[in-house]
Parts: sequence; structure tokens; C-alpha cells
Amino acid sequence: MIVYSATRREFSDDVRSNRIEERILDRFLSRLGHRPSASEIHSWRNSLQQMHNALDIGEIPDDAGVAIEYRIPLTSRRVDFMLSGIDSNDRDSVIIVELKQWSDVEKTGKDAIVRTWLGGSLREVTHPSYQAWTYAALIQDFNVEIQDSNISLRPCAYLHNCTDPIVIRSDFYREHLCRAPVFLRNDVEDLAAFLKKFVRKGDRSGILYRIEGGRLRPSKNLADHLASLLDGNREFTMIDHQKIVYETALDLMKRVEDSGKQVLLVEGGPGTGKSVVAVNLLVELTTRGLVTHYVSRNAAPRAVYESRLSGTLSKTRITNLFKGSGAYVDCEPGTIDCLIVDEAHRLNEKSGFYQNQGDNQIREIIRAAGLSIFFLDQDQRVTLKDIGERSEIRRHAAAAGACLTELQLLSQFRCNGSDGYLSWVNSALQIEETANPTLDGIDFDFRVFDSPNEMRDEIVRLNRDRNKSRMVAGYCWDWESKKNPGVMDVAIPEHGFEMRWNLDSDGSLWIIQDDSVKEIGCIHTCQGLELDYVGVIFGEDFIVRNGKVETDARRRSKNDSSVRGYKKMLRENPAKAKALADRVIKNTYRTLMTRGQKGCFLFCVDQETNEYFRNFVEEKHGNR
Repeated sequence: MIVYSATRREFSDDVRSNRIEERILDRFLSRLGHRPSASEIHSWRNSLQQMHNALDIGEIPDDAGVAIEYRIPLTSRRVDFMLSGIDSNDRDSVIIVELKQWSDVEKTGKDAIVRTWLGGSLREVTHPSYQAWTYAALIQDFNVEIQDSNISLRPCAYLHNCTDPIVIRSDFYREHLCRAPVFLRNDVEDLAAFLKKFVRKGDRSGILYRIEGGRLRPSKNLADHLASLLDGNREFTMIDHQKIVYETALDLMKRVEDSGKQVLLVEGGPGTGKSVVAVNLLVELTTRGLVTHYVSRNAAPRAVYESRLSGTLSKTRITNLFKGSGAYVDCEPGTIDCLIVDEAHRLNEKSGFYQNQGDNQIREIIRAAGLSIFFLDQDQRVTLKDIGERSEIRRHAAAAGACLTELQLLSQFRCNGSDGYLSWVNSALQIEETANPTLDGIDFDFRVFDSPNEMRDEIVRLNRDRNKSRMVAGYCWDWESKKNPGVMDVAIPEHGFEMRWNLDSDGSLWIIQDDSVKEIGCIHTCQGLELDYVGVIFGEDFIVRNGKVETDARRRSKNDSSVRGYKKMLRENPAKAKALADRVIKNTYRTLMTRGQKGCFLFCVDQETNEYFRNFVEEKHGNR
């Protein structure tokens, strides 16, 4: 959808007469149905004057096409400025310009991420070159008109208030700068030359309107690229029940056209291969020309599986296929062929940074897709706001008139393939009574340490082989190092133990960074992922007294969003609040204790709790 469209002459007339923001606002209200923020209106007034100047200097033809606020299909993102015409090779051409009013920019250690002042605070945002390039890649990869008509897309960024190139053009961002050049305040003549190079003649065939009306379909180039990444990647090889789920999903996709909306609910515990099936389906359905997204509420699985699939830690064009669960708030019904929801137990009711957008993520996902696939483990709900339960998915599927299919993934590939260990964890954490109240007969390397330093030393030693061993902990220590990297957050003074929480610069990729064994992770950076060995520190939110587990959400860090709203809930309904928080805390440690394929090590800051777990190990050894 294009909010404002005009010829270059009409656009310039609107700017010269100081009415450009009024024209855009009128069309914005009629097309999008809501009023933009005051800052957005202000940006139109300032940034579009600068674009008008560049068009004048570049002597862009009067009949070139201009589009402002083009909403990219499948997203809520809008392109700031588009210019269409004919390039020097007589090829239809569109220039995408990402406009920024930033004056100052700070470098980060994260790929394609910078910091700048927005909304009164310093925030991390994507580098404008990367943003412009991904917008172009998304449009090109899914718009049939661009694919079939061979329309050229040229992205760039214009920071018309920024004069210092040191950060924004740093070699650290070179890959993205090569894909989309960035122009600063003093580069207006260079920008004009760039525009003139790719729009030498006017737009006489309605290029922008053709793009706006283009059908959605993944390009062959994207599909071939994705398939080549999966080919030979043994990490994503499917066996046993995984293959059954995969083939069932493909069959349900075929039924959508004749039988209507389909929902597939797949339940499986830790290590049953939910993510492996999800990635395989993403690749196969995209290869078949179907618009498909991998969806996860938690950013870590998205980032890690994207990097493992592409073989690089840097951002690539397949980033557009990995989405957060709040991406479908405004999505038109049936727009997407298939949404594959990994970690569905982490879905929320509301979306957005302030949890104030949308209605219900389960409902929105089912509404947006012909086939919705939910991979679920109810025992991994780890925040008070998680709503992903089989009963909720069933209810929303029925309300949407969808045909529901339910399957289970049973084969265990984590914890040394031991379902007995998983059963024992449930029993030991007192989540439920199970057939495995002891470790007897369970072939899994489970150890309890008297010192967190000794446990860390063992994790570091085991990590040398494959870089797949890490320390994690309950979120009972504040994340001070986020703002001050010199601080050691997780401190246990009586043992002289100190470690820093995972570095903010590593983002969601902490668990696979080369040197991250020096930091300690939490539930938010490891859920949905696996290791060889995991060392778990239990905080004071989980203690054992006289053999009975006691949990206390008040012992969690003030930085932990998992229990946000607990105090208010405690005042309104104490029994419900304590029961829900108890399950969240137990599920958190269950999830941490089941990240390892080969072993799990434990240390509890509370001595009686440590002895409680040590007794299980001693009983096992005593039975040999």
C-alpha cells in the first residue's frame, strides 16, 4: 500500500508550497485508518524538503514517480521514499531511500546495529544501510511484478542532519554499506548523482502502481538460496517422528485450497526436534513458492537457527523469513500461506514493546495464515504472560473455523536420549509425580558441585572441544553489566565467585559466540536451544526445606520481565499469583536443566537445596 504517490513535479510543488505533510497526513488517515505520531509528521516536513533539494540538484525528470510511506506486504514496515523511472540501460528502476533525522550515531559490537537518540533515550536500532537493503530484498524476494518484469531496486540511506561519517561508515558495517550506500548532510550532490544514475528518464509505465498491485510469491533465487543452505547440513536431518510431522504438515498445506484454513498442533518435550522440523518446513514450503515464516516469541532461537542455517553470524536476506510473534497484529486475513510457530508456549496475548498492541497472538497468527503450525511444550512456559497452551490453540482454531490436527514428537535427542532424565527432573523439581523419582538407571551425566568455581572450570574444560558448553543461572541477579561491562553481575561472595551476565553486544547469539563461555546466560538466551553440557546455578527463588520445594518470585531480579506484574497480581489474587509464579520458576529451572545433550551440572546458592540434589546423585551411586 502506498500512502502518497505523485510525479516528481507534483511532489516538488507540494514541498515548495509547504503542504507536503498535510497531503501525506490526509492520505495516511484515509488509507491506514489512524493518525501518525507528531514526530512522524515533523519528519515529513524536514526530511522531504531535503529530498526535494536532492531531486532538484540531480535534475530528476518531472515525470519520474514518487511514493512516500509504501507499506511493505507481510510487514508493518513502511519505506520512507521511493523514486521510479528508467535507468541508463532503459530498465525500469526504483530507488529506495531510508530517511533519518539523526545527528549523532554510536557504534555497537552487534552486526548491523547502531545506537542513536530516539524518543528521549539512547536506543539500539538497525544501521540505516541494512534497513534500506532489507526493505529492498523483502520487496524483491516476494513481489511477482518485480521478479517477472525485472525491475531494478536500488536502496540507499540519507542522514541529512548527520555530518560525522566515522561511525556510520565504519568498516564494521562495510558489508551493509556496500549493499546500500549512506549519504550524510554534506553529501547532497553525491546523493543527487546516485538518483540521476538510476532514474535518467521518467516513469511512463506506472512502475510504483505495478509494484503496489504485485502478487506475493517467494522468488526462485530466494528459494534456491535457502535450499542450498539446508543441503548437506546434517544438523537439520530429520528422523523418526520428525519425518511424520513434516510430511503431515506438507499434506495439510495442500488441503488449504480445497478444505480451508488448517491448524497443526505438535507437542514435544525438550530435544524432540521441534526446531529441526520447523526449519525443514520453512525451506521446503519456500522452495514450493509459498510465503512462509518461521515465528518465535523468543529472539534467541530465531537468531541462532538463522545463523546456523546460513552459516554466518552476520545478517543475511533470509532474516526476512524469521519473525517475532507480534508481527501479525495488522496482517490481512489469509495473506500468508504458512506460519511455523516454534516455542509456541511463549506466545503472549498482547504485542509491542509496551504490550499494548493487537488482541491475541494465537488468534492473529491463525487469522493471517492458511496453515498455522504450533510447536508446543507446555512445561516450558516461563513468564507470567505466556499464554501458549493446547487448550488456547484448540479454542482459537475452532473460533476461526479451522480444521485442527494434533501430533506428538516422542523421540528424545537431548539429555543423552533419556526420557527417564526428563521424568526425574519433573519429579525432583516437584512439578509432578513421575515414574522416575530417582536417577537410578538413567544414563546421563548429572553432577552436583559444592563450588560454583569448580563447576565453571569443568564447563570451560568441556567447552574446548566443540564450543557447546555454557553456564546458565536463574535470573536472581541484576544485569548491571548491560550498562557497565566491567561489572560482574552473578556474584556469590562466600565462594569468591563472580561472572558477568551474557554480553549485551552478543545479543541473541550469545550461546554460539566463540568466547561466550566466559559469561553466564539466563532463560531468555538459551530457551529453545541446546548444548553439549550445561552448568546451572539455582538462585534463591528456588529453595528446598525439609524435602519440600519452596519458590519465591520476589527473589528474582528487578530486571527480569518473566515475573513482571507479580506484585499487582499478588494483591488482587494471592493464591493464583503464587501458583502461577511457582510454575513459572519451576519451568524455568526445568528448561535450564534440559539444555544439555550430554550432561547437566548443578550448584545451588542455598546449601540445603544443594544437598537435596546431591542426595539423588549419591543414591544413584550407592545403588551401583
